[in-house]
Parts: sequence; C-alpha cells; structure tokens
Amino acid sequence: MKVHKITGVFCAATTPITEQGEPDLARFTGHCQRLLSEGCHGVALLGTTGEANSFSMRERFAILEAALKAGVPGDALLPGTGVVASSDTIELTRHALSNGVRKVVMLPPFYYKGVSDDGLFAAYARIIEGIANPDLQVILYHIPQVSGVPLSQDLIGRLIEAFPDQIVGIKDSAGDFNNMQSLVETFPGFSVLAGADPLLLPLLKAGGAGCITATSNLVAGSLRTIYDKVAEAGETGSVEAAQARINAYRTLSNSYVQIPTIKAMVELKTGEAGWRRTRAPLMPLSDVHFASLSKSFNALP
Repeated sequence: MKVHKITGVFCAATTPITEQGEPDLARFTGHCQRLLSEGCHGVALLGTTGEANSFSMRERFAILEAALKAGVPGDALLPGTGVVASSDTIELTRHALSNGVRKVVMLPPFYYKGVSDDGLFAAYARIIEGIANPDLQVILYHIPQVSGVPLSQDLIGRLIEAFPDQIVGIKDSAGDFNNMQSLVETFPGFSVLAGADPLLLPLLKAGGAGCITATSNLVAGSLRTIYDKVAEAGETGSVEAAQARINAYRTLSNSYVQIPTIKAMVELKTGEAGWRRTRAPLMPLSDVHFASLSKSFNALP
C-alpha cells in the first residue's frame, strides 16, 4: 500500500486586512498560530478563501515571509502559487522553496476557458521543469466552479506519470465525492484532499488523505477529531458529533457570500474587531447581515 506524502487537516486560511486595505500581517500570523494550536496540521494560505488573487506578487511574498518569521514551520505551510502567467507561478513557487517551504497548492492557468488537456499539461510541465527543484511537492487545485478550468483524471494521470515526485496530491473543491473516490482508487498513494468540510469523513473512509477547508478557520478541533478518530473503535459518537458541529458552521458560512461570512465568523469567534474587512471586489458583510449572523453564530454548538 502506497503512503500519502501529504495528509492531515489543513486550513484554507482567510487573510485579514488593515484599515488601509493592506494585508494585516500581525493578525494573520496570530491566526496561523491559533489554527495550529487548535489542531490543524498546517495552513494553506493564499488560496480562494484567503483572497489570493486580490494580492500582488509583493504582497504574497510578504504574507508567506511573515508567517515564517513568526515561527510557523515551513513544513506546516501550503501556499497557493498558481496564477494566470506561468512565469509568475514559477517565481512564487521558487520564492516558497527558497524559504524552506516545499509544498504548494497550484491552480492551473485559469484565464482562458475551454483549453485542452494538452495545453494544461504543457503549462504544468513548463512550470515544474522551469523550477527544476527535486524538493518541490505540488498539490493540484481543482475548483472548476471558480476557475472555469477543470482538471480531468486523464490530465492528472499524465502529470503523475511525468512528474511522480512533484505531483503528489490534489485539493478537490468541486464537491463531487464520486470524483474524489475515483481519484483515490485510480491513483494509489496520491493525496486526495477534500475542499468541502462535510466530505472529509466519507473521504477518509474511502482512503483519502485529509482536507483543505474554509470552515477549519472556525472548527479546526472538530475536523481534527474526525481525522484522528475515524478508524478508532468506540469513537463513532464523538466523530458524528464533530461532523454535526462542522456541518452547522459550514451551513451558516454559506448563509451569505462565503468568504466575507467566514471572516465575519472569525471576528465573532475571536472577538477581534477588523476581521470583516475584505479587499474589493469582495465586500464585507453589512451591519444588518452581521447582526443576524451574530445571533445564529451564538446559537451554534
């Protein structure tokens, strides 16, 4: 049986913003440390929930460097480095590697739609060959409802065959459990990570590797309970209770636009004013919606 190279509970971390509209590095690093203390194996920063595509290259460098400077281990960080231009993806990934971060989450080039598997393979090959670093471990990012560019199983198979030491996993955020299960069965040892919190439990039972999810900003401990106890005899009750709590938080986070709502819920959880801020084009929850969310949040288990 092949062993997953990447496994565990990883948070798709949200990125706090200052009053001036810049990344709030001090608050972010505190959030990373809190996530690790609550049970996350690592932090997947600069992803969809982290508003990555609203930040410049310079800002992305600064966010990653701040986490490392604050003492977050490089092995616990999974920065998103996939952007539209392959040359920028190479630069972002090289920056991570130069700072001791080996694992990255990589979107495909996502501006052009309807591109072929040959085109996507050529793009990923150019990136990996351009980086030319044997330490690199890439988690592919499949989120076609946002990127508009799906990653087919044929493409994934070609990439694994061509780059077996670099293409080690996938974050599947499409919400299709059948696709995740098929990936687990087709590619033994390939780390299939759920991008939706309710799918962690069934994916682990099917042989998956873990998750990278938004609700772990709020209930990391419950996700860790599922990861740790899913196969333990006599722990069915605690696992089911953890899943019910996760589902409740996930449902509430989808009551409004998810990313601003996650940030508002982090503010409610921590009591730290300022978490609601977003970078345009995303807009923070209105005071009316925040008041309604607060009532529902206080009633959660």
